[in-house]
Amino acid sequence: MKYTNRYSKLLILQRISENILVGLKKAAPRFELGIKDLQSSALPLGHAAEKDSIESFYDLNSKVSHSLLFICNGHGEDVIASEIIKRLLKKIRNKNIEVLPLVGNGDVFNSIKSNNFRKIGYLKELPSGGFSNQSLKGFLLDLFAGFLIDNLRNFLLVKQKSKYNCKIIAVGDLLPLFYAWSSECEFSFIGTPKSDHTWSSGPSWDISDFYHKLKGSEWDPWEMFLMKSPRCKNLIMRDKITANNLNRKNIDAKYLGNPMMDFVNPTNDKISNIISFKRIILLVGSRYPEALKNLDNFLDCLQDFHLSENLLILLPLSLNASVIQIQSYLNKYGFIKQSKVKFLIDEDSVWKKKDQYVVIGKGKFNLWANMAEVGLSNAGTATEQIAGLGIPSLSLPGSGPQFTKAFAKRQSRLLGGSVLVCKNKKILLKRLSLLLKEKFYRLEQAKIGQKRMGESGASQKIVDFINLRLLS
Repeated sequence: MKYTNRYSKLLILQRISENILVGLKKAAPRFELGIKDLQSSALPLGHAAEKDSIESFYDLNSKVSHSLLFICNGHGEDVIASEIIKRLLKKIRNKNIEVLPLVGNGDVFNSIKSNNFRKIGYLKELPSGGFSNQSLKGFLLDLFAGFLIDNLRNFLLVKQKSKYNCKIIAVGDLLPLFYAWSSECEFSFIGTPKSDHTWSSGPSWDISDFYHKLKGSEWDPWEMFLMKSPRCKNLIMRDKITANNLNRKNIDAKYLGNPMMDFVNPTNDKISNIISFKRIILLVGSRYPEALKNLDNFLDCLQDFHLSENLLILLPLSLNASVIQIQSYLNKYGFIKQSKVKFLIDEDSVWKKKDQYVVIGKGKFNLWANMAEVGLSNAGTATEQIAGLGIPSLSLPGSGPQFTKAFAKRQSRLLGGSVLVCKNKKILLKRLSLLLKEKFYRLEQAKIGQKRMGESGASQKIVDFINLRLLS
């Protein structure tokens, strides 16, 4: 009965949205003008010179083909979508591709330079750093910031796509899946955040473990209902166990590998420049201001950490990070900027305090990830990626709203203990010392996570599969 009611709610939500859309269409000239104005206001910064061509691409009444739309809802999902888009642009040169990021500004897509590609939609950084489902406080802050209004506007944009024989690729979980299903377009779904490793391994005493076991999957019944749509041409999961469990429910899910490993470099010759140092990578996340709290906590721990050897702390920053704010935290803990010290690993700046060095660099994660021996990580996708590279890590959950104790525990189980959750500073420092000094413990901790993340190469397989089942 509970699941039936939730299915009904999805159908009711769709009907309400359709009624709103019909009502807006009755004032067609005003509605279409509003759509054009709103779309132009969502253009990325720095594209003023391309204004005329972009407006034409976004104009729902133009003759330009809107043939493929990506919808994604998170930083990790954005990166996965961007890798797939790059490969699709090479494979299908006659199709225009759009992307609608539902969380943040979608800055990662700014690196894609093609006349056949554009970002669309109402793009906004939310107070939680992304739509928060991890804490009530973050959820309420996002609501007051206009999350629901912006998502209704984005929903109406997606509904328009059915007029133009558009195909949709949804990347993420329920929200992009629901958008794609509601559009009446044919679609593919790449389910990246959920894995049945999170409940099928470990002690299984949590209420959520019993709930998932009852369902037979971490995916919820209403999500499975949408997956069964005849318009869903591809259903791709992040690992084999999740795909197999869905198959048992007569849902045709495929596992083609994990695309998260396609955008990190497995090796880097420049490591020879820092090989004499003990090396850790600091992953504070991409959601601000929470990332600053994570940085503060880790730097507080490291001020009481001492080794007999020099320590190099790699601090890769997301594209939305404020370097000035990061530097203020380094100053707070006694680090001084070095003008003459160079490590020659493409760092933006070097900071030093006694026997500890910090190098910072925007967008350097892919380059630096393989250089570390251990990670201090309060991040999502990046933690999984270093686990796939065979680098163990330690997390220290804070107050959230995203990286909470529950999230950290789920992540640790997902990666088979490759990342260990630390209750406090003392435990973290003890484990960090052991991992840096003993290579055996590093390899043991990383082994299962490396296996669960899989090898690179999945993005191209996904592109080929989508091209065969959705675009042909």
